[in-house]
Amino acid sequence: MHTTNYTDIELFNLPQFENELEANTGSDLKIFRNALKQGHDILTERFQDRKNATDYVLQRAWLIDQILLQVWQEHCACLNPGTVALIAVGGYGRGELHPYSDVDLLILLESPMDAVAQNCIEHFVRLLWDIRLEVGHSVRTLAECKQEAASEISVVTNLIEARLLIGSDSLFQAMQAAVAPDCIWPHKEFFAAKLKEQTLRHFKYDDAACNLEPNIKEGPGGLREIQMIGWVAKRHFGATTLHDLIQQGFLTEKEYQTLSEAQEFLWEIRCHLHLVAKRHEERLLFDYQQTLAKCFDCSDDEAGLGVEKLMKRYYRTVKEINTLNDMLLQLFREAILYADMPATVHSLNKRFQVYNDFIEVTHNKVFVNYPFALLEIFLLMQQHPEIKGIRAATIRLILHYKHLIDGAFRKDLRARSLFFEIIRQPQGLTHVLRRMNRYGVLAAYIPAFGNIVGQMQYDLFHVYTVDQHTLCVVRNLRRLSLPEFYDEFPFCSKIIPLLPKPELLYLAGLFHDIAKGRGGDHSKLGETEALNFCQLHGLSDNDARFVAWLVRYHLLMSTTAQRQDLSDPEVIKTFAQRVEDSVRLNYLYLLTVADIRATNPKLWTSWKNVLLIELYQKARTVLEHNQDNVLDKQHHIQEIQKEARRLLNTQDNERITALWKDLGDDYFLYASPQDVARETQAILNHTHPEIPLVLERHETKGGTEFIILTRDRDYLFADTTYFIEQQNLTVVDAYIMLTQSEYTINGYTVVEENGAEISPPERVDEILQGLKQALIRDINMPYSPIIRHIPRQIKHFPVPTRVTFTQNHLNNHTIVDVVTTDRPGVLSRIAQAFVACEVRVKKAKIATFGSRVEDVFFVTDYRNHALYSTEQLDCLRDRLAQLLDEGVPSIK
Repeated sequence: MHTTNYTDIELFNLPQFENELEANTGSDLKIFRNALKQGHDILTERFQDRKNATDYVLQRAWLIDQILLQVWQEHCACLNPGTVALIAVGGYGRGELHPYSDVDLLILLESPMDAVAQNCIEHFVRLLWDIRLEVGHSVRTLAECKQEAASEISVVTNLIEARLLIGSDSLFQAMQAAVAPDCIWPHKEFFAAKLKEQTLRHFKYDDAACNLEPNIKEGPGGLREIQMIGWVAKRHFGATTLHDLIQQGFLTEKEYQTLSEAQEFLWEIRCHLHLVAKRHEERLLFDYQQTLAKCFDCSDDEAGLGVEKLMKRYYRTVKEINTLNDMLLQLFREAILYADMPATVHSLNKRFQVYNDFIEVTHNKVFVNYPFALLEIFLLMQQHPEIKGIRAATIRLILHYKHLIDGAFRKDLRARSLFFEIIRQPQGLTHVLRRMNRYGVLAAYIPAFGNIVGQMQYDLFHVYTVDQHTLCVVRNLRRLSLPEFYDEFPFCSKIIPLLPKPELLYLAGLFHDIAKGRGGDHSKLGETEALNFCQLHGLSDNDARFVAWLVRYHLLMSTTAQRQDLSDPEVIKTFAQRVEDSVRLNYLYLLTVADIRATNPKLWTSWKNVLLIELYQKARTVLEHNQDNVLDKQHHIQEIQKEARRLLNTQDNERITALWKDLGDDYFLYASPQDVARETQAILNHTHPEIPLVLERHETKGGTEFIILTRDRDYLFADTTYFIEQQNLTVVDAYIMLTQSEYTINGYTVVEENGAEISPPERVDEILQGLKQALIRDINMPYSPIIRHIPRQIKHFPVPTRVTFTQNHLNNHTIVDVVTTDRPGVLSRIAQAFVACEVRVKKAKIATFGSRVEDVFFVTDYRNHALYSTEQLDCLRDRLAQLLDEGVPSIK
């Protein structure tokens, strides 16, 4: 759409504009600004009415052409038109401009500027900014243009798309000749450089199109992928449009249609995004996602949130672009990089052969004659790791014939056998599953998996789409058995060789979230899917039901470790009874670790590792020994005390016995013999009981644990947590025990904001001294607000405060579950509510999932009884809601 073949009198009325300029006696800035604003308003109204992004970007480019031509003609008459050219480059050169896209210009000169030309050009550029046009410009001679283009791939790429607006056509032609492949950047070098550029770009965006706030232009599967195809097509094949690649044999009509529709959808998102943000914005930030969902008529209903529907469509679209980009670039490699390479072909079987390290079909009817070959090709890649990939023509055939994977295909014994051979292979499972997902084969073979492709969860906890997360879980499981990754999780790597059938673990990983996005309990729904699949594929009834059990209870170990008191023998006993035997425990533990690590890179912490190992080891002891005294509290305490006495190696047994009696039995449930010995010695040597004793417990892993012995008082938990949160630390575990002498012994396990243990030692000492001084001061309420940076994303995910109570009659305490929005100082606010309602904390388990806090407190009243009073429970619920809902971040 250029000035020569398009006119839009409504968008820009040239005669009327010229009349206004002629009648104007003052500055013409206002006239240009009005023309630009009027055009912008018309385009916006058309777009909101017709939702046609292609029309918008082409018409805006045409509008800017008209404005620029008028500015040039009015203010650059001093330039010799035969020695200068005004050229549109980049996206503007393609004739494509989104609402707030930069207008990239090249002012090309025949020779260096003199003072007159420099003054004229500076005035021209300044005027463009004054009329509120976002301009990116460069001023170069022909020689400078060639020099810059030769040294920088991005410059020559911009110039490939150059379009003459006004000025010397011969100078423009000379520039095009100077940057042609026979002068600079020959075909092979250009293509190799663009490939490297794309690889680096993917690396920058973590090579994952499915992050929470994707960049629709630069991210994998974004608009740059389509532009990449266009640049190579134009540079090497002389194609002026993507449609020209059909005649060249690189694209089919269907593939071209897929690319065009994908581009139109991304263009529509980009137009809406610019208009909503009112600036040049390429990231689908949470700030805009809900508004954009409404623009696309995606509303909330039983099927899910509107924003999840929009993002699912986005993720599926970029997946399609990624697939076609991969295929086309492979075709280009063969045509450009490998054209002169001698062909080396060797046969694998009558259906497949390897051509220069890439697998291909032996003829185009392979998948028609042998549909099971759609799975066989991936098994062959596992069995022959020297194969680098699939030839592009064969990828095209896979995409074309994947519809053959239907109900009959899935019942074919050959297909079932092939799929299980893929799962059982000792290498390459993750790579082929990802390829199968990329080409739609996995979704075709497991239709339930197709439902989760591109499925996102609108929160800060799950950072990948469900299909990407699932494949990450399988990858994590596979890495545990590979020697090169042994150091990552040595405890897990010792367990995985013990599994009798590791393929059952991989199947559980593949199915554990397969029912996400349907509503209801995805674990129960997924259990049914897994059972049906395994039975259909001929697994024994025991194996099929075991895989289904793993899917049903894949969250059991995580929730037990993070939300229950692992020092309580009943908790361990109940968990062990659910698991039933140590073999199941091995499978469940490995699946839990892999699942947590694949949910969010920031979610896994050394503290979670410690909790899961503790639960695993305690449960395994119960399951293997099956002895009554394993869970006997007194037996455990006696063993701890016996070893602690041996370590103390002192004759002062009477004082030790008296102290231990004062501390009470529960203290020994939270301490190792080494802890008991060290802390006993410290307490006996502590000669100033009015001063708190604060110690670091060195045996703790995954966090830094502080032990505090001090006089009991109402505000103790609140004062302690307030000080800790002031130090930018996070409490992950806490317990408070009353001694018989009106003292308390408290344990707080804390981590830095990034989840790491506190370091260096000087910081630990600082906190030890600070805690001591804070408790001496007796801070009391009211506390000053804790001021700390709150991430921008948090405000988009406010979590309504929810408080629930469960009575534990056996241990005579009440379990308080608090769910609320994460923010600085949340724990000390909860502590203040406990004080106000005369509640004593015995134990706390602290967990954060994205913007969501899920804390569990084991509490009593001041008489050490469970909270049975309705008035006290109502007080606590109301007070927690009041304190936690104050200052909750919200969307404005």
